Amino acid sequence: MLTIRRELDIEVVALELHELEVTEPRDDFELEVARAMSAARSGDIGDVARARALYRRFGIDPTRVRPSSEALLRRLKKGESLPRVNSLVDVANSLSVQLQVPVGLYDLEKIRGDELVVRLGKEGESYTGIGKENVNVAGRICIADAEGPCGNPSADSARTMITTDTERAAWIYFLPVTDEEVDRTAELVAVFGRGLVRMATVPA
Repeated sequence: MLTIRRELDIEVVALELHELEVTEPRDDFELEVARAMSAARSGDIGDVARARALYRRFGIDPTRVRPSSEALLRRLKKGESLPRVNSLVDVANSLSVQLQVPVGLYDLEKIRGDELVVRLGKEGESYTGIGKENVNVAGRICIADAEGPCGNPSADSARTMITTDTERAAWIYFLPVTDEEVDRTAELVAVFGRGLVRMATVPA
């Protein structure tokens, strides 16, 4: 059972995904892509200010280092398409845009140790990002395992990234979401990731 330990006073919603069958991007996901793009254009999305406030609370300028949810939103508003990566990451990106909540996805077979920790990055800590050479997390909110940081609300690491070989994953919403939104997440994971979802343990 996945355990998330918090060293920061922030509310996260953590899900453990299991029995996954992640595939290359699926053609039948286009309806969800269209839904995300329509929401971005119409403004029928979650409150962008929530993620910005989370960043500012820890001294991070959200206009310089943007939450992943807002970065995706800005991309769609410019007329660019939603990135298509694989069937699970596509679900995460679509929901992140619509809810305006950063999502972290981590392959649990690549995680070191028994838990993931939500903490501030230490001086000098960084990791190789997905499609990025280096992501500095010193003084920033991050997710870490026994080996060190492997993600943050702006960019996840290449070390624990989701691939078509992923069978178990941690899904972390970096802001509170409703039970209805968790149910919607589980529904989309079941359809497009062919997996099951259970709430992870997040001690108070």
